[in-house]
Amino acid sequence: MSDPLTPNGWQRLRALTPARIALGRAGVSLPTAPHLEFQLSHARARKAVHHPLDVEALERGIAGLGLESIVLDSAAPTRAVYLQRPDLGRKLSDASRQRLAARGAPVSCDVAFVVADGLSALAIEANAVGFLGTVVPMLQASGWTVGPVPVVTQARVAIGDEIGEALAASLVVVLIGERPGLSSPDSMGLYLTWAPKPGLTDEARNCISNVRAAGLSYAAAAHKLMFLMNEARRRRLTGVALKDEAETLAGPDTAPHRNFLLGE
Repeated sequence: MSDPLTPNGWQRLRALTPARIALGRAGVSLPTAPHLEFQLSHARARKAVHHPLDVEALERGIAGLGLESIVLDSAAPTRAVYLQRPDLGRKLSDASRQRLAARGAPVSCDVAFVVADGLSALAIEANAVGFLGTVVPMLQASGWTVGPVPVVTQARVAIGDEIGEALAASLVVVLIGERPGLSSPDSMGLYLTWAPKPGLTDEARNCISNVRAAGLSYAAAAHKLMFLMNEARRRRLTGVALKDEAETLAGPDTAPHRNFLLGE
């Protein structure tokens, strides 16, 4: 009996990309193996969206870098509300505002890093501490002052504007879990905003995307971020008027990034 699976001449291209190409076919349908792989990837993406952030582990990791952390949360009281009400994820809860106010007048800093779960806490658990461990020493060696690191749950990108203003930071960089793709449930984004304050929109920030082991490396992402931060401080702006013209680091890491990402 002949094999019902139709061979695909493009099969060798699958070794060049994680995209779902050259899957073959069984009659008019997908073969069983690619169909099951799709279902598994979909389940992993859903898990990433609903996975609760391990805040205590992040606090330990941040402390290990010699940085202070502050645990905050957004105005979205639950994950279900967070997914249905993006607006609540863009602002702090009343309790978190009081927690920041109780610290007294902030000591101004050049940059504040905000670690936010976003749509993939798995991405933050996998990448946030490792990336901070790469970029913070580079900044400190260049004379940048780094503020305390808020760890925020149920958070969207814009929550960094309110936090950055409260910490008197010239720049805020939000590390956030990006919307999971079917081949990338662990992708972290970096959002950079000059003179953060509530009310800013996406055109006022820059984004470096796909920071993860299988995407943009920590070293390459730190290199790009350093360029953007130095230019932002020199020109006193971020967003659509600031383009990434950093030279690419030598090596195989050529994963793409975006200048800004609408809808986080």
